[in-house]
Amino acid sequence: MSIRVKRITPLLGLLALLPSACQHARPATQAPPVGAPSRLPPPPVATTLGPGDVFEVRVFQEPDLSGVYRVASDGTINFPLCGQIHVSGLTSTTAAERITGCLAHGFLRSPQVSIFVREYNSKKVFVFGEVQKPGTFPYEDGMNIVQAITLAGGFLPGADKNGTSVIRLVNGAEERVKVAVEDIGLGRAPNFGLRPGDIIFVPKSFFGLRSIGPTTHLALLSAGP
Repeated sequence: MSIRVKRITPLLGLLALLPSACQHARPATQAPPVGAPSRLPPPPVATTLGPGDVFEVRVFQEPDLSGVYRVASDGTINFPLCGQIHVSGLTSTTAAERITGCLAHGFLRSPQVSIFVREYNSKKVFVFGEVQKPGTFPYEDGMNIVQAITLAGGFLPGADKNGTSVIRLVNGAEERVKVAVEDIGLGRAPNFGLRPGDIIFVPKSFFGLRSIGPTTHLALLSAGP
């Protein structure tokens, strides 16, 4: 009987070591938690300038050349030393490069030009549905859906926040994407980047169906009879 015990004891020792060995064998990276988003929203595309847009030009160590400019209806600005410069359709980076090229051509040695867009008046986003102030709002560089809802005054009490839709024109066709804005506010989902021309629609929250005559209509269920 004692011999059998001696043979089993080493086996029990090996079994006791298995959990720790398996724990050390686990990979360093862990799988994402259940419910985590499969991918983040794509970053906003580079936005181009257009008529009505307002931007600030800063020329390093040249305060007389620095200032705020509004793009005219013909897509140009009147810049010192350079005269009219066409900037419509350019990004802020390429517009800065165009001004730099002008100043470097006989005016300044190695000019350094930066552009900071203040207002994208030529680019709009539209917010409709169950918000305090539905309407059209200027697009801002890097704008997201939470900012747009805030500009519209926030949600109405009966809004279906997680049923919010973004309608976007992609290759000439409209695409509709549902965005869970309430989950974004609670930190459960990443924010959603907007693009110029996006339409945001916030539906009303319905809690059930009520039949009126021969036709069934969507309606809020009342507590009364």
